[in-house]
Amino acid sequence: MKSKLHDRTTPKIKIKYRKLGKERVWGIAHSDGLIEIDPSLKGKKHLEIIIHEILHLLWFEATEEEIVEKSIILTKLIWKENYRRVESHEDFP
Repeated sequence: MKSKLHDRTTPKIKIKYRKLGKERVWGIAHSDGLIEIDPSLKGKKHLEIIIHEILHLLWFEATEEEIVEKSIILTKLIWKENYRRVESHEDFP
């Protein structure tokens, strides 16, 4: 079965950080384009979850298993290319 990205207009994607422990998830993608990410995520897992949630917005008909598989593939590729998040200076005391 071939999958394709959706034809509808993609909402503007915005990422916000908030603790998601009560929801027991690392990230949530909302249909309005808002992605919530748990601020405790660091490094490679942070990248994976951002990619995972973006894929939910771009490829809405995909199963969770497809999203997980593709997000891991993309994360490994981007990480291998030496992507590393540089923390904002605002976060430092």
